[in-house]
Amino acid sequence: MTPPRSLADLEAEASRRGLLLRLQVASRGPLTTLRVGVARRSEQALLLLGELKGWALPTADGLRLDTMRVQGGGAAGSTAGVGPLIWAATFAWALEATPCRQATLLAIRDNEAQHRRLVRYFSRLGFEPLRELGAGPLDLAPRLVWGGSGLLMRCNCTEGLARAALQLHPPA
Repeated sequence: MTPPRSLADLEAEASRRGLLLRLQVASRGPLTTLRVGVARRSEQALLLLGELKGWALPTADGLRLDTMRVQGGGAAGSTAGVGPLIWAATFAWALEATPCRQATLLAIRDNEAQHRRLVRYFSRLGFEPLRELGAGPLDLAPRLVWGGSGLLMRCNCTEGLARAALQLHPPA
């Protein structure tokens, strides 16, 4: 099976898995905010399995990704594939709807073990270290934007889409 490469392909992939993939996009001047969510229908309502929040400026390196979370399996059932689906949709949206070709995020340094896991996870998606965000005076403004210190990382959106789509459909 060919990995999905467009938002339409990814929505169809989510549907095949019994999931709903939705993007919420709002523009205010040059700033566009983004929320990507994956949910499963339950008898009562929709159950949110995972989401990513970010924003985009109309530049090639303007995609900024902030909060990414996937709920644990628990009563919601399996969340396998939810993370790659969210990442692939995010990168596909950037490539289809914005001039953004690179995404930046912060692997926050709340504690060392978690920070190492985040760096390893983001690296598998194609993110590469950009610079440490620490306690220096030049880091104050970026720390306010990102909400903490850590490692700023950047990824090519085309590469990120390819890697996330491959996680959805690993080679046999």
